[in-house]
Amino acid sequence: MSGMSQPSPHRSPAPGPGRPDASMSLLTHVMDHSLDEGYAEAAARREAEGTAGLPRTLRAKLGLAAGLVVAAMVVTLGAAQARVAAPVLAKERQELIDRVERADGRASTLENDIERLRDDVAGRQRAALKQSGGDGQGRLVALLSGATEVRGPGVKLVVDDAKGASAGGGGPRENTGFSDTGRLRDRDMQRIVNGLWQAGAEAVSINGQRLTALSAIRAAGDAILVDNKPLVPPYEVLAVGDKKRLGTGFQDSADGQYLHVLQENYGIRATLTPENEVRLPAASSLAVRTATAGAAEPKKGAS
Repeated sequence: MSGMSQPSPHRSPAPGPGRPDASMSLLTHVMDHSLDEGYAEAAARREAEGTAGLPRTLRAKLGLAAGLVVAAMVVTLGAAQARVAAPVLAKERQELIDRVERADGRASTLENDIERLRDDVAGRQRAALKQSGGDGQGRLVALLSGATEVRGPGVKLVVDDAKGASAGGGGPRENTGFSDTGRLRDRDMQRIVNGLWQAGAEAVSINGQRLTALSAIRAAGDAILVDNKPLVPPYEVLAVGDKKRLGTGFQDSADGQYLHVLQENYGIRATLTPENEVRLPAASSLAVRTATAGAAEPKKGAS
């Protein structure tokens, strides 16, 4: 059987029948592996954790509740402390009010004592001047210096801030010379008083504060001070003198026109009325700077 052909030892066996879907290998792979590996891992992890999302939500709710409880405790403690401190604060406030009232009472008593002593001194001065024949001159000096009360005809000028005047001083006024806040300033009051003096006033007072040659009109914030005493608007300016000539002279003066500009442009309110009699008190802060004592008569029998 040598003539028969032998199969070649290097020939591979015939391949078996192929898969029917061999030509659809990509589609088969997608069907067998429908999820990406990352998605698959995430899905497996979620399955392993089970209801892991629920505890996280529950923990958030518990944290919020705890925060609300702490806030409520803080508010409650604050309210309790406020209730405990309220009587103490009320007591301290009442003590301060009592101290202020006692101080006001002492100040009023001292002012009455000053008035009484001033009247006593004035009486003694008049008696001494009458003995020396200088009573008339002494009265004139006392009148001009503001040491005595003054009564007589004159004018009453009431000046007030504009309606709804804003707070604050309005800043420097070098450019216009006026205030744009509707509030009367110390410079305005100075010009008003100077205008009355120039018109012929013999004595002037502002809100009961008698002005003298040593008086100063200044400002402290929004307040106007006369001899370091604060004034409250409306400002009542009284001037003793010829009521007709005094009123007309002031209105025609430069300072009267200044006040008119304040009225027209800045809403400052002012009324000037003649008075048959005005009463001005004596100056409360009058100080004697110089004095000359008369020569004392020698006693009898003195060598």
